[in-house]
Amino acid sequence: MRTLFRVPVLLSCALIAGAAASAQMLEPPSANAPAAQNGNLLTNPGMSPGEQFLYQLDEKFAAETAKGGGAAFASWFAPDAVTLANGKAPVVGRDAIAAQATWKPQSYQLTWTPEGARLGPGGDMGFTWGHYQGVSKDQEGNPVTTSGRYITVWKKQPDGQWKVALDASNDGPPEDCCRLPQ
Repeated sequence: MRTLFRVPVLLSCALIAGAAASAQMLEPPSANAPAAQNGNLLTNPGMSPGEQFLYQLDEKFAAETAKGGGAAFASWFAPDAVTLANGKAPVVGRDAIAAQATWKPQSYQLTWTPEGARLGPGGDMGFTWGHYQGVSKDQEGNPVTTSGRYITVWKKQPDGQWKVALDASNDGPPEDCCRLPQ
């Protein structure tokens, strides 16, 4: 009789533990989560599958933009997306974003690296953030580099694709701005 009682109790405990583990997967890692190895946060065992997914999405967005320029950049945006660039008016809608994103990768190279991600509890929205760098040339052919921080808000579309709902960035300070005296 005790054996029959133990099976349902053990099964119930296993189901509860499994449910708790799957619920935990969508929570951001704790502040005490192990540090990333070799600078790659995807190797961080404290990172949830949702965060890993958003990192991969953001990295694919960056790779396609580096290869295809402004047209590739604009193709990642939802129809009603918004961009907020440092010191500029908001640009609303994928068509308006595409009209401004006309650069070719030969003349302007935009790259970025995600440093963090969070997936919302519903699993249909999330955001990534990190550091970006833009490299172009001035009229004399000298390299001009801008860099700063960005945040990208991702939203799952009705067709199941993930698109950028909001992309915002701000320029970093000049390199000589904030150095501490030695």
